[in-house]
Amino acid sequence: MRPSPQPIPPNAGEPSIHASALTAPAAPAAAAGQPGWAATLRVYLEPASLRMLLLGFSAGLPLLLVFGTLSFWLREAGIDRTTIGYLSWIGLAYGFKWVWAPLVDRLPIPWLTRWLGRRRSWLLVSQGVIMAALVGMALTDPRQALLPMVWCALAVAVGSATQDIALDAFRIESADAQRQAALAAAYQTGYRMAMIWAGAGVLWIAARVQADPASAYEHGAWQVAYLAMAASMLLGVLTVLFSPEPQAQPMARARNAADWLQSALIAPFADFLRRYGRRALLILALIAVYRISDVVMGIMANPFYVDMGYTKEEVATVTKLYGVVMTLLGAFVGGALAMRFGVMRVLMLGAVLSAASNLLFAWLGTLGHQVPALIFVISADNLASGIASAAFIAYLSSLTNVSYSATQYALFSSMMLLLPKFLAGYSGWFVDAYGYSTFFSATALLGVPVLLLVWIASRQADSGDVNRS
Repeated sequence: MRPSPQPIPPNAGEPSIHASALTAPAAPAAAAGQPGWAATLRVYLEPASLRMLLLGFSAGLPLLLVFGTLSFWLREAGIDRTTIGYLSWIGLAYGFKWVWAPLVDRLPIPWLTRWLGRRRSWLLVSQGVIMAALVGMALTDPRQALLPMVWCALAVAVGSATQDIALDAFRIESADAQRQAALAAAYQTGYRMAMIWAGAGVLWIAARVQADPASAYEHGAWQVAYLAMAASMLLGVLTVLFSPEPQAQPMARARNAADWLQSALIAPFADFLRRYGRRALLILALIAVYRISDVVMGIMANPFYVDMGYTKEEVATVTKLYGVVMTLLGAFVGGALAMRFGVMRVLMLGAVLSAASNLLFAWLGTLGHQVPALIFVISADNLASGIASAAFIAYLSSLTNVSYSATQYALFSSMMLLLPKFLAGYSGWFVDAYGYSTFFSATALLGVPVLLLVWIASRQADSGDVNRS
């Protein structure tokens, strides 16, 4: 399986969190001595971390329900593969969530915002949309009416992307820079647990409630499974209702539509360019390519398993259950290492490991059907992915100004997938032309420019070349 600091809080009166503040080697807290490992790990038991664990589950649940799991359902229902491929464009909602992120960042919801606050009100609305749309999917038989299923799946994706926007802002505003890596790790843990439930869990429920095990397809079994997923979203709803609203950032009242557009859409991007100046292009380039080797390789992972002769049971057990556990371990390791040694060092480590693990897949392709070798490769690959993800999310968080956290983070998290997803569309053609081993080696080489960009970004951060607000 493949797809979110140093102890220096932001200064009073300076809301933005700068990369240099997170990576400077001579941090004030370091002079007083770094915290021990026990104190470092206790951060995962703090209320903010536990809340992010539960909200991470709420964020991770919808993803597979409109991608992998839905594809399994539609194929079992007899929908042709071409149509299923077209339906994957539903995922563009995640790539373009920055378009409506300014609304989530700045626009209050009548009555609900006064009751819950800006972040929690948007979280609750998006969770309600997800739950309602999942119920709609459950009640729709794709054999009888595919279009309603498509609209419901699109609603799930839009609701999920909106929840991501609000949740990223909620996380960033819930703790200081020192704890962002730990919150990211807790979020990743909940997210991966949800992916297990939305992947293996749905298949298990559908299989258990199927009236006739010999039947090729029963809509009732999938209906029960998706209704169970809708009910599982209540975990996130309850967490939102019982969580405190982060301290609101002051916002000037817009006098007209032009003022609102300026403050909600233009100001967040102008703020980023103003704070980082010439470094902005370097940072954006790093964001755009950091996960490129993982994403491009991941598109061909499942076809590779099939072509190597691995059974569905072997793939499910090793990649969707055991693999997720290794990703969780990597996320915790990455979060702890980032807190102790700084985000940029762990960002470099994650980039090296992610690229190197693709070479292991090239080696695996020379062995044929070998389950022990698959376990070894998945262990290394998912551990590397977890470390890289935790460090990368902490890095993205460090770049945002808390006054525009939802809009800026949505832009960053969208950018990190657009180029990799575009290139990944050619991965099948590349494998057909050159084979799996060459393909995996090529995806590893895609990680070389990433190493260079991380090195340059680290050097500039260490030199203190930052435009302060």
